[in-house]
Amino acid sequence: MSHILIIEDEASIRRVLVKILEEEDKGYKISEVENGLEGSSFIEKNAVDLILCDIKMPKMDGIEVLRKVQNTHPELPVVMISGHGDLETAVEAMRLGAFDYISKPPDLNRLLNAVRNALDSKIQIQNNPTKAKKVPSKFNMIGESEAIVQIKSMIEKVAPSNARVLISGPNGTGKELVAHWVHQKSTRSKGPMIEVNCAAIPSELIESELFGHVKGSFTSANKDRAGKFEAANGGTLFLDEIGDMSLSAQAKVLRALQEHKVQRVGSDKDIVVDVRVIAATNKNLLDEIKQNRFREDLFHRLAVIEIAVPPLNHRKDDIPLLVHHFLKQIAFHQGSTVKEIDSKATKQLQQYDWTGNVRELRNVIERLTVLSDGQITVEDVITFANKG
Repeated sequence: MSHILIIEDEASIRRVLVKILEEEDKGYKISEVENGLEGSSFIEKNAVDLILCDIKMPKMDGIEVLRKVQNTHPELPVVMISGHGDLETAVEAMRLGAFDYISKPPDLNRLLNAVRNALDSKIQIQNNPTKAKKVPSKFNMIGESEAIVQIKSMIEKVAPSNARVLISGPNGTGKELVAHWVHQKSTRSKGPMIEVNCAAIPSELIESELFGHVKGSFTSANKDRAGKFEAANGGTLFLDEIGDMSLSAQAKVLRALQEHKVQRVGSDKDIVVDVRVIAATNKNLLDEIKQNRFREDLFHRLAVIEIAVPPLNHRKDDIPLLVHHFLKQIAFHQGSTVKEIDSKATKQLQQYDWTGNVRELRNVIERLTVLSDGQITVEDVITFANKG
């Protein structure tokens, strides 16, 4: 039987939380306290599996409770409860190690998903205390620079939660790798990860792609078709280049995030979906908002956690590691031996301006692998890198 502690100063909210948890019929043991000081004392004297903790409380607020739990019971998941004006604080709580957050008044499905995922995560940690979730090698983030270390650390904190993540950065920096890391290290890793490139789909088709359609809803709709939100049910939906999405589609995505429901094009029937959304963009969405090309309310829904992926020019110390990684990767795909590269050649690569970022570097390494004779030399780099 899982023991859930509710730390909340509003009696009405406590009653709602208790009612939702009791109706789940999982046999939860539920305890209640009305402030952080009582909650902190309760945790020290009792075995607890999950904490639902309000942010703003008298005597000791939720952030103080979270910090104390992180120090004394780091394996204990804490789901924060945020009021209307507490979103910024809730995001800060996620950075400090909170498992997830829910808004007041608590939505039934949102709360239960957070509780289930938090308890599942705790069980996995107990069963495999030293076993971290591994990410498939094809999604490796190569690098030891401070920026990459910080990104990996952030992913470890936010992945187990259901918090939405907005990944920003120039083209070719590896935003999709960050998205895959978040999914693979989450409690949804056994579910699907569905990718949608919003820039590659015509604006008139994006809504059908995301939400599906019913037969006859438009000229080429010959049969009913499920959308990407439905396909990602129980898993993760990755919306790449979301800054290119039409305003009409943005409005429907906002509704899906708010209500956890979608409607297929041509239908008025609601379909309930359980999807974690990760979005990525190469645009400055705050500038897009000023130009009325992106909805501010959608931005705040997506950007619960923001991860900025730096351009390669800001992490040139990682270039030697990336070069050797690509040499091995290319040799594997070509069925050949790994080509060696002279240290002077690697240093030459570090001198260049990589406007195309990691993607451009990989293309150059593949070109050098094909065109150079034997070991890749500095002369080969100067001749074939096309960076003159």
